[in-house]
Amino acid sequence: MPAAAVHLELVFSRPETTLSVTRGAARLLADMGYAPLLEVCLPNGRRADVMALGRKGDIVICEVKSGIEDYRVDRKWPEYAPFCDAFFFAVAPEFPQDVLPQEPGLIVADGFGGAVVRDAPVLTLAPARRKALTVAFGRLGAMRLLRE
Repeated sequence: MPAAAVHLELVFSRPETTLSVTRGAARLLADMGYAPLLEVCLPNGRRADVMALGRKGDIVICEVKSGIEDYRVDRKWPEYAPFCDAFFFAVAPEFPQDVLPQEPGLIVADGFGGAVVRDAPVLTLAPARRKALTVAFGRLGAMRLLRE
């Protein structure tokens, strides 16, 4: 008698998807030469899911979207632009990419890494803001290391 075919489907909860995409986006940015930090509070009170500092001082922010509902209810993403040189959405491979706006960059990621699907337009931070963000980024990273 032939064995019955078994169909397995992986289903992730929203927190698991968020963690996986965040981890993959951070790993991708690190592979690209950036130093990423997770959950960074910005001066406007928003929290960047991933913020990364490049070798030349450029700042990238990734907003992780765990699913279509997460994207539809969260319209704060334009408020990140004044605090970075490049802004990306980071989503799981199964996320329906056509619902996302075309302006930001796009990273598709899972727990192991990611890929830039669409480059982000380059924005230029004012020098004083760049310096303040870079100092705050460095201090945050150092304080987090101290707590470990």
